[in-house]
Amino acid sequence: MIAPDTPRPRAPISRRADYRAFRLITTRWMDNDVLGHVNNALYYSFFDTTVTGWLIERDLIGLHDGTMWMVAETSCRYLSEVAFPDVLTIGLRLGKLGNSSVRWELAVFRGEADEASAEGHFVHVHMNRQTRRPTPVPDSIREILATMQI
Repeated sequence: MIAPDTPRPRAPISRRADYRAFRLITTRWMDNDVLGHVNNALYYSFFDTTVTGWLIERDLIGLHDGTMWMVAETSCRYLSEVAFPDVLTIGLRLGKLGNSSVRWELAVFRGEADEASAEGHFVHVHMNRQTRRPTPVPDSIREILATMQI
């Protein structure tokens, strides 16, 4: 058992090569908070835009088949500041593909930086649109999602 006051080792910082797809996000002046950097809540918007954009581009959002993706969990680890007028690249990969859920892993890269400024995850549950209950991810979608695993 680890003593309560023993520091836990910190996970290594992600690099661009650790991700499979990327989306550019241009920061706006209004994204900065009173501390002069992008407000922490906006990182979740960056994650949502990246994942949802990737799903829409592959027609996997579920608008036509009676299903949808619902967010069940998110997290973000902040590593270094970003601020307007930075252009950010959000890296995306598939961390885990379950029976009815997907764990997306994301990283925020500032400018051309190779190391992430922030890292997070985003869990989607594949749901029946009417019952709002989890439903298995069909094999045809699983094949496409699997291309995002490292």
